[in-house]
Amino acid sequence: MPPALSVTDLFTIGVGPSSSHTVGPMRAAQHFAEKLAELGPPVRVVCRLYGSLALTGKGHATDTAVLLGLSGWLPDRIDPERIAPLVEDIRRDKRLTFAGHHTLPFDPDTDLLFRMGEFLPEHSNGLQFEAFYPDGAIETATYFSIGGGAIEGDGVISRSSNIALPYAFTSGAELLTVCERDNLTIAELMFRNEDAFRPREETCAFLDAVRAAMLASIDRGVKQDGILPGGLNVRRRAKAMVEKLMARGPRIDPSQIFEWVSLYALAVNEENAAGGRVVTAPTNGAAGVLPAVIKYYETFVPHATSEGTRTLLMTATAIGFLYKTNASISAAEMGCQGEVGVACSMAAGGLAAALGGTPAQIENAAEIGMEHNLGLTCDPIGGLVQVPCIERNTMGAIKAINATYLALNGDGHHIVSLDAVIETMRQTGEDMRVKYKETSLGGLAVNVVEC
Repeated sequence: MPPALSVTDLFTIGVGPSSSHTVGPMRAAQHFAEKLAELGPPVRVVCRLYGSLALTGKGHATDTAVLLGLSGWLPDRIDPERIAPLVEDIRRDKRLTFAGHHTLPFDPDTDLLFRMGEFLPEHSNGLQFEAFYPDGAIETATYFSIGGGAIEGDGVISRSSNIALPYAFTSGAELLTVCERDNLTIAELMFRNEDAFRPREETCAFLDAVRAAMLASIDRGVKQDGILPGGLNVRRRAKAMVEKLMARGPRIDPSQIFEWVSLYALAVNEENAAGGRVVTAPTNGAAGVLPAVIKYYETFVPHATSEGTRTLLMTATAIGFLYKTNASISAAEMGCQGEVGVACSMAAGGLAAALGGTPAQIENAAEIGMEHNLGLTCDPIGGLVQVPCIERNTMGAIKAINATYLALNGDGHHIVSLDAVIETMRQTGEDMRVKYKETSLGGLAVNVVEC
């Protein structure tokens, strides 16, 4: 049985633009700095980035993440407004405050190395650190950013490794069997598992904080305009789009609902692309899907409740666990089917639960959400989480809602199981050529001229 996962392992409030390339490397760098702080300050630190972290790292702000992490910052604690001036100071002065305590010479041009085309065998998102001491001693560490901001590597300890869950499951079939046997909804089962980690009220508070952060990213996104950073000259569209929708007046026809849902996802992922505050759900590249579906539920579903939103999030978490356990949510391993595809599947199952679907209907909705994202590649132009990533979230949100209602119009019986589609996603990801898996070496990334 793999280590127990918690809802806090799946959702993280952090910064953009990427969970695997920004959040994960920042955590790894901070972990390395914190681990060495008790040994005394080194005289030099070198970081080497490998695989996808090297190939798309500059577009994904991996270099920024490493500088902040070595300076002692974590994604959920740094104010996004402070990031640019902090990094500018480090690059100008060629010095950083190691672990937040000791001033250390650090020249990003010579001490932060992008090993282009080199891959570590364990994972395509690898980074290595070396710290040099006055007495000649050298401390080294290797980390891997495995998706959704999670890291593995030297000295990283899973918070959940020793927790025994009352309703452990590793497959969709097992999840359905336990729910039927004990007459539980998927959300109820998940809440009882979370009770093994912390009091119920703390779990509810966490879910409410995740919801609030998701909706805040929508609210901020629809108020911003201008050009996104990175050099592609991509203009923010959410502000103009919301103004056009508001100008139509209060009467909403069915087609406008889809426009509003697309707007919600667009706003979040524009915030993510700008390095703003978002929730990994389950990744930053797919951060707009779940917030858009939650906003749809709370805005357009009659008699929506806060408990319904918690049910949506907890059910989506169960589905996310199945992907993390049996495949991957890393685009560097699976392509975008592992990010927007998984988010679509999670959101579809979660919305089906909030609308009163049975466990079988929820499983069907989640399966539909992934089945029609199979083979989705990750080919960001310029290595930026902008094109096609931003619009792709709008499509994922719309697909999730469609999948929900398709499933609710059935009785839960269907040909392809969720387990089968997860295994198919895993096999497809393994068969997918590397150039289509977050390396910007194929697809749109090479067939569209950067401007």
